[in-house]
Amino acid sequence: MPTTSRAAVLWGIGEDWKIEEVTLDDPKAGDVLVKMAYAGMCHSDEHAVTGDLPLGLPVIGGHEGSGVVEAVGPGVTSVSPGDHVSMSFIPSCGRCKWCSTGRQFLCDEGAKLFDIGMMSDGREAHHVKGQPVGRYAQIGSFSEYALISENSVVRVEPDLPLDVVALVSCGVATGFGSATERAGTKPGDNVAVIGIGGIGINAVQGARAAGAKRVIAIDPVEFKREQAMEFGATHTYSSVEEAMAAVPDLTWGDMCDRVVLSAGVVHGDMVEPALNLTAKDGTLVVTGLAPMVETDAQMNLFMFSMMNKEIKGTVFGSTNPRAQIPNLLSMYREGELKLDELITRRYPLEEINQGYVDMREGKNLRGVIDFT
Repeated sequence: MPTTSRAAVLWGIGEDWKIEEVTLDDPKAGDVLVKMAYAGMCHSDEHAVTGDLPLGLPVIGGHEGSGVVEAVGPGVTSVSPGDHVSMSFIPSCGRCKWCSTGRQFLCDEGAKLFDIGMMSDGREAHHVKGQPVGRYAQIGSFSEYALISENSVVRVEPDLPLDVVALVSCGVATGFGSATERAGTKPGDNVAVIGIGGIGINAVQGARAAGAKRVIAIDPVEFKREQAMEFGATHTYSSVEEAMAAVPDLTWGDMCDRVVLSAGVVHGDMVEPALNLTAKDGTLVVTGLAPMVETDAQMNLFMFSMMNKEIKGTVFGSTNPRAQIPNLLSMYREGELKLDELITRRYPLEEINQGYVDMREGKNLRGVIDFT
């Protein structure tokens, strides 16, 4: 029998999220029905609202979340009803070239992330007001129930708090891995993080955990700079320009071995200033999302080449969701990773728009929707 759920739906670019009643089909082969517990309010969903990430509309928002498995379709083996799960907006089939070579964050199933039909068989299984509705990244966690592919859920231990489980499904993993895996931070490195939101604050944690000598957090919002110091930053600055005036003396002229660019919206004119902070033979990792239609990036190619620097992109921190989500939760359990402290405010589903106002105004590290 189909499931009825309240969900936050985006009907048009620039509009507020609207709470609608949606209908979900019963799970079929490869599908999992999850009763949501928490959904993280990630800036990536804001990109759908602004149009920086063009999506088919209407769409149920949310790609970061946790919950309890309600039912499974035929052939599902990795989870069972009653299991606690984290969402994984990066699916992993385990069979494609990328999964079979240890790069599950590039799974070929990701090509279906913004299809309206189910990842499992392409059918239209979600409806609102009699018409098909998409889900952000095939998740749609801004809903009381989510019908998703088995490839997009990761079972977690039942004693772990589901609010922190929601966070590791995107922001924590992406930020942490940006510093540790993609940037390759080593003990003694100087690391700068530009943009201290839900991703950047965890890049700070990742750099600290990897043994960085100095972790430099850059953000115009004083609250976020203060929080960065609590999460492992050694120095903070309000702008890249302010950092550029201090970092040469701070690092004895070396500059930063690793720089993570995690602004809420990345634009091409941010690349050159970030590269100026980057040391010779250093690495700049661009983690934050840019508007999809922007194609220009400004940089001095002569200095880029002669200083032997590199620029890297990353998705999910270039890590494997099925390994990294349990790993991060294990670090949390052992007191090596701050997750409870990331949650600034909790909102009922009806207050989702206020939650995003608070995010835009720099009041939250991470807001979460509480379905419990």
